[in-house]
Amino acid sequence: MTTKVEARLNSYSPAVLSLFRVVFGFLFFLFGTSHVFDWPIAFGIPTASWPVWYAGIIELVTGLLIMLGLFTRIAAFIASGHMAVTYFSQHQPRGLWPIVGPQMGGNGGLPAILFCFGFFLLVFTGPGAYALDTMRSRRVRRQVQI
Repeated sequence: MTTKVEARLNSYSPAVLSLFRVVFGFLFFLFGTSHVFDWPIAFGIPTASWPVWYAGIIELVTGLLIMLGLFTRIAAFIASGHMAVTYFSQHQPRGLWPIVGPQMGGNGGLPAILFCFGFFLLVFTGPGAYALDTMRSRRVRRQVQI
């Protein structure tokens, strides 16, 4: 049995899920712009080098799609896999602990892990109430009913 507080919080879940998706997609998009254009910050890695430029393109495209809520589940699945590959190929070989940077014996992979599982969550929860995917599915249902 749910309490009044739980019921009220549950009623906000679709909107909060949309907010989570927009913020996560925007942050991922910024990683992409940093990898491809060295903006808003430069990571100090040559942007034209393998695999940085290609990773940046994946981050730009999937980040934008996720932020808009367009093809969210597919984009989130690709982004989650991209971050898993990034973690195991770029971070894990540097050290055991992701929570600290390489200078302290870690691998600096915490953002990759958080993005991986945040996007994995979106694969199963969907985009939330305020997304282009949601608007498209409503339009399709309305056309079918007519």
